[in-house]
Amino acid sequence: MSKILIIEDDPLLRENTAELLGLSGYEVFTAANGQKGVKAAKELLPDLIICDIMMPVLDGYGVLKVLSMEETTKFIPFVFMSAKTENKDIRKGMALGADDYLTKPFEETDLLGAIESRLAKIAILKERNSLALTVGDVFQIATIDDLKCHIKNKGKSYDFKIGEYVYKEGDHVNMVFIIIRGVVKTHRLDEQGKELITGVYKESDFFGFGSFGNTPFYAESATPLEHTTLVGLRNEEFRNILQQNSLLSYELMKLLAVNLSETKTQLLEMAYGSVRKKTASTILKFAEKLETDAEGCIHILRTDLASVAGMATETLIRTLSSFKKEGLIEIKDRNIKVIDIEKLKKIQ
Repeated sequence: MSKILIIEDDPLLRENTAELLGLSGYEVFTAANGQKGVKAAKELLPDLIICDIMMPVLDGYGVLKVLSMEETTKFIPFVFMSAKTENKDIRKGMALGADDYLTKPFEETDLLGAIESRLAKIAILKERNSLALTVGDVFQIATIDDLKCHIKNKGKSYDFKIGEYVYKEGDHVNMVFIIIRGVVKTHRLDEQGKELITGVYKESDFFGFGSFGNTPFYAESATPLEHTTLVGLRNEEFRNILQQNSLLSYELMKLLAVNLSETKTQLLEMAYGSVRKKTASTILKFAEKLETDAEGCIHILRTDLASVAGMATETLIRTLSSFKKEGLIEIKDRNIKVIDIEKLKKIQ
């Protein structure tokens, strides 16, 4: 009988879910908040954990982060359930190593299906790994976290300063990168030579395989926004890992699908959003990626903001001045401090 731990602060939802899973043949344990959930997970070592995101004391992201650092719990399948449905929330959970994501309210079939698929995956991995021990450690890379650890341990380290190219548009694709520290932007030039930022990546993010496949050349350039340390893995080894680990390929596809959805949202905003909406969204995007200084400010070039927002730099500067007058942001030299994040989110 598989053991399942439910971490949920809503007592009605917690008990109803526990009853449903109990009737379905699972041995169920519950915890009323994240801190209790971490303790229960370490003691019980369940076969699967279902966890809410928004909880007091320690939220779901914190629970997953703590458990992923423990040798005894880091491989336990982890399923988020939450009313938070924005792409950035899903992406954050997946980047931390979550296996699945259920949106409240969810159907009974969705819950049971997610559990059954996760448990089946673990059973397959255990069986496969027991047969692959003599073949090599490449077969042991079964999750996104495993892949990150492999790249960090086996890849080559690089340091880049602001403005240096990691690679240029048109360069031959030869590596996949993971960021150890720092922030990197990817960008392209249109026919008039105007720059468009296609992505912003922070610590623990992958990049460099946007052109991975039959295309031998990078379709965009990559440069750091601050002093950055990367680790790169050669494409030949990356291909070999994916070919030998089909479940890992599926997990990577899910992560890329979320990235693609975010890009589509950005393109829609650029095409149809108001100047104020595009500026606010861009500020929030950079605030999420960049570390703040001692005064809570982020340092970002106005040209980079304008490039992501898809507008002229002069237009962006006028809008920033408007936001400053409204008390939404502060501007100190070239730095920006977000004062009212909720109002920025609501700008249309």
